[in-house]
Amino acid sequence: MNGPAPSPPADTATLIVAMLRRMLRPLVRFLVSRQVQYPLVSRLLKSLFIEVATSDFSLEGKRLTVSRLSLLTGIHRREVKRIQEQGAPGEAPTPSAITLAAQIVARWTGQAPWIDEEGRPRPLRRQTEEGDAPSFARLVNSVSVDIHPRSVLDEWIRLGIASIDADGAVVLNSEAFVPSRGFEEKAHYVGLNLRDHLAAAAGNLDSDESPFLERSVHYGSLPADAVEELSALAREVGQQALVRVNERARELKRLALERGDEHGRDHRRITFGVYEYDVPTNEEAARASESDEEGVPNEDLGDGDAE
Repeated sequence: MNGPAPSPPADTATLIVAMLRRMLRPLVRFLVSRQVQYPLVSRLLKSLFIEVATSDFSLEGKRLTVSRLSLLTGIHRREVKRIQEQGAPGEAPTPSAITLAAQIVARWTGQAPWIDEEGRPRPLRRQTEEGDAPSFARLVNSVSVDIHPRSVLDEWIRLGIASIDADGAVVLNSEAFVPSRGFEEKAHYVGLNLRDHLAAAAGNLDSDESPFLERSVHYGSLPADAVEELSALAREVGQQALVRVNERARELKRLALERGDEHGRDHRRITFGVYEYDVPTNEEAARASESDEEGVPNEDLGDGDAE
């Protein structure tokens, strides 16, 4: 990158600040509830500003000086030097349980013989009783033989990823994977998902066009029973979309492997996700976190409002 964009006009800066205030309020509320105090967040932001300016805003053929980093970030030169000497903390490693679990869930939701004729994950017996009948043990062993299937099952039941039905079969939570319990796993996925969502949104703001898909339907006030129905519908169609994209991605990955194109130079990383959020309008007004006005549509979705 050759350098930062020119300083935005005053009105644009005001809009960005207003956007940040609205966007960060839920995060700040969460941090306060978890007793993550401002001094820690401030140190983290300073370090991150230096890290991003160093990696993304260097000038070709020129050494990135402390003075330039101070100019880019607004952080005093002494503080820039101190942060450089300490080194960036780096990202936390992926919890080991997630890597294995994600691979198992991907197979169970998108690959035969773990799915039924309609493409849904089958209920699985714990052990294979005869022949090559699909079972949970066989599913786990198809990914790794180093972890005992019973250990995986016990942990998944604890986290809410799977359950045992009335017939004694293992049933996948239709909304996996994120676990319903297990803070480390959930925090890991929140970081990944929000990082890419923010990257898509920032990319769209920086462009005259919208290179990334980022759309939502927004209604400022509906009866509670209507919101419950819409929430259930959103979960249903959202899960269907995730399964469909996952199935196609696995097929395309298989085709790439067959061509010997597993790690080509033109490869890209992709994230596709869905979300739903609702809150009582009186509670939202009390927090001053949202406007009661329905958003101006940026894509025609009929009688609804899109953002």
